[in-house]
Order: sequence, then structure tokens, then C-alpha cells
Amino acid sequence: MIEPIPLQTTLETVRFWAIVVMLGLGVFFTLVSTVGVIRLPDIYARAHTASQTDTLGAGFALAGVALAFGWQHAAVYTVLLLFFVFITNPTAAHAIARSAAETGVEPVLAEEGPETDETDIPAETDGETR
Repeated sequence: MIEPIPLQTTLETVRFWAIVVMLGLGVFFTLVSTVGVIRLPDIYARAHTASQTDTLGAGFALAGVALAFGWQHAAVYTVLLLFFVFITNPTAAHAIARSAAETGVEPVLAEEGPETDETDIPAETDGETR
């Protein structure tokens, strides 16, 4: 006869995999933020990606750490730190973008299309004009 798995063991397994998933998502979003800061063209786009994905990366990582600690004082401090990150990170990104705007930094805008010279436009064909 097969013995049933105790509920405690099942919950510990679920908890372990929840911690792994949260830490994995935290690493993923932090990596996306790093790539965005390196690849994006100007301060506005960099502040945007750093604010959003870094907040998610730190949020998932700290949530995983709080879940790993369980019901301890350290878990309460981790949740308070998570709240602090959620408040300060977007505020700091906004302050950086506003400072850049006030000092006259122009955003890099996408071009509307390839520029054409007069030499690229064909001349009249078959008596029709453009």
C-alpha cells in the first residue's frame, strides 16, 4: 500500500518552487533592465526602463526572500524594504527625467522615414508629372 504524502511536505515543496520562481523572475527583470539601460538611446528611455523593470526585479527578488524567511522579523523588514523600493524607484526616475528636461536635454525621436533627395525622384514619365 502506498503511504500518502504528508501535507507539510507538499506545502514545503510548493513553497520551495514559489521561491525559485520569484527569484528567477527577479533575475530576469533585472537583466532586462540592464540591457535596456545599455541599449536605449537617451536619458528618458533609460530612466523609464530602469524604473519599471528594476522595480519588478527587486520586487520579485525581495518577495522571494521574504517567502524564504517565513514568519520572522527579517521577513517583515524585507517587506518594508520592498515597499520602500516601490515608492522611491519610480520617484527617482521621475526626478532624473524632470531634471534632464529642465536642463534642456532633447529626447532622441524616431525618424519619420528615409529622407529623399531630388535625385531619387524619377523625372516625368510618359507625359505624366508627379
